[in-house]
Amino acid sequence: MDDLLAPMHIVILLIVALLVFGPKRLPHLGSDLAKGIKAFQQELHGANTLSARIPSEDSQSPNSSSNDRGS
Repeated sequence: MDDLLAPMHIVILLIVALLVFGPKRLPHLGSDLAKGIKAFQQELHGANTLSARIPSEDSQSPNSSSNDRGS
C-alpha cells in the first residue's frame, strides 16, 4: 500500500460508485460535483479580490474616532 491512488484502487472506487449510485445517476453526480467545485473556486477568487479592495483598519483617518469621544 505504497500509493493510495494506484490504478487498481481507482478502478475499485469506480465500480463501488457505479454499484451504489447506478449507471443513470452517476453522470449527473459527476456534473453536479464539477459545478460545485467551479462555484467554490469562483467564490474563493471573489473573496480574494474583495479582500484586496477593502482598506485595512490602520489606513482609516484619525478623525473618524473623534466622534466617539463626544458627550
